[in-house]
Amino acid sequence: MATISEQRLELVKLILEDSTIEAEEEEVLHLLLQEHISKDSVTEHESNLTFGQRAADGLARFAGSWTFIIIFFTILMLWIVVNAVLLSKPYDPYPFILLNLILSCLASVQAPIIMMSQNRQEQKDRARAKNDFKVNLKAEIIIEDIHQKMDMLVEKQQEMAEKLFAVEKQEGEQ
Repeated sequence: MATISEQRLELVKLILEDSTIEAEEEEVLHLLLQEHISKDSVTEHESNLTFGQRAADGLARFAGSWTFIIIFFTILMLWIVVNAVLLSKPYDPYPFILLNLILSCLASVQAPIIMMSQNRQEQKDRARAKNDFKVNLKAEIIIEDIHQKMDMLVEKQQEMAEKLFAVEKQEGEQ
């Protein structure tokens, strides 16, 4: 029969002993914790843009704004008023064929530029989604590890409480 001090020593050894976590798993978790996964994907993507790409993004930003719509509408109204009302011999009489040509040319150039900008935005979104996935995966792995360690601590605490209860019961009997 073991003495009380031997039982307590055995209890301390049980607490300090941790055979449920493999050394390899612990090393992988430490590497994972040290590795910074999150990136500023938007800044990283925008730092590699060419002049043409930045210009296309600027044009797309401007073409999709209320400022553009107001300026465009104002120019159209001025064109129509000047050619239909103010000039006695208009250079683009009604039905404004020259205006239609200009608008068609504008649309044929503007549409591909906006599409290029949208494609780059899609690439940025994909990079951001990939980065978010990596960060979420890392967080999930770390939370799962913490959960396993908490479960192990609860088990150890229950074992320790049972052993303490047994030691106290044994001390009470003596």
